[in-house]
Amino acid sequence: MSKTFSVFKNPLYTKLFLANFTSQMGSVISVSAFMFYLLDRFSDNPSYASVAELMYSLPVLAVFFLVGVMADRMDRRKIAENCDWICFGLTLCLMAAIKIDVMPLIFLMLFLISGVQKFFAPAQSGIIQGVLTKDDYTAAAGLNQMVSSIFMLVGNGLGIFLYWNIGIYGAMTANAISFAISALLIRSCHIPEKVRMPNGSHSLKDLDIKLVVNDFKLGMKYILNDKLLLSLLSGFCIFGLVNGGFSVMPIFIMKYKLAPDHYEEYSVILGIVFGSGVLLGSVIASSIVRKIKLFHCLIAGLFFSGFFVVLSSFAENTIWFFTALFCASLALPFCNIAIGGWMPTIVDPKMMGRVQGWITPLMMLAQSLMLGFISLSFPSFLTIESLYWIVGGALMFVSFLYLYLVPKYTDEVSLKSAKQKAV
Repeated sequence: MSKTFSVFKNPLYTKLFLANFTSQMGSVISVSAFMFYLLDRFSDNPSYASVAELMYSLPVLAVFFLVGVMADRMDRRKIAENCDWICFGLTLCLMAAIKIDVMPLIFLMLFLISGVQKFFAPAQSGIIQGVLTKDDYTAAAGLNQMVSSIFMLVGNGLGIFLYWNIGIYGAMTANAISFAISALLIRSCHIPEKVRMPNGSHSLKDLDIKLVVNDFKLGMKYILNDKLLLSLLSGFCIFGLVNGGFSVMPIFIMKYKLAPDHYEEYSVILGIVFGSGVLLGSVIASSIVRKIKLFHCLIAGLFFSGFFVVLSSFAENTIWFFTALFCASLALPFCNIAIGGWMPTIVDPKMMGRVQGWITPLMMLAQSLMLGFISLSFPSFLTIESLYWIVGGALMFVSFLYLYLVPKYTDEVSLKSAKQKAV
């Protein structure tokens, strides 16, 4: 475990980690607080909450072809910093829109904030790849997983707490301050030019439609020509299906099977159980992932998480359901840490932004398809148990797919590297 935290000896990484932490924290707080504000303010019109959720997810479809290209062509440090400053300004505009109570303007601000945030992750991933050594990638992935699990565990509660105690304006102010702190941390980083601009210096004037389209195609060709990378990214489509299923399945099984009269209370407990499992799994995975091959860690995590998801469908009471889902959440960090530690080692730094730019739209498309499938099929001809079988089975299917493909392609990459060194 000490090796995981040894990456903080790198001052550049420490600042980038804190910047990412504060930026995420503000976003989690604002999303939770704003949802409760809408449910309180428009209790007779819950559709507003659904529209707000849509405003957080839709922007990826509007900007996905740009985010990777900009992260590879522009100054990555400036992209990450400016994303935070723009979100800071838009959050202030959102507060003004809430004050004058104009819902179309509020939704527009939410859409713009979410759209700008999509540019942050590819730029930051490219920077981290450049400032760390290959031996530190897995440790950094473990820390990111821990942060995500902590937000999963306490993020919503913190947002609700702030909303109850200082109101929507207080929560939004905390969000704006977190963006400003993140921007200042990134500005203080002195990052080598090769890391900031791996493809040379470009300006916004250079990013015409032709260049964007060509770069986007180049990213697709790069993925298609790398069998190992393609096999990994193919699994992300399945992960999107799983995310779509899990966004509604837990509340469904509570409402329609295990606790129909108390499903709201049990849903809160479920979030704590799942977040605790992910956090504990993150600690365990970070401790042992260096001792085994990353693809073994990935395959085992996928199989066991899928197995316990299927097993949870047979639970006849909440205790057994929580136990099975806790075991499933315990295995998930092994997958995330393995992928997060592996991707930077197999992707050319000059292409990291464009590869990252393909991941989110693939997952979002699969997630949307899964949600559409559930809305059409449940409960008309699919039972709640069968949804768990589909999602758990998908995870186990990916584990077997990776078991067949990844070792073979890994050996091919190792052999190719050996030949290149010999030459």
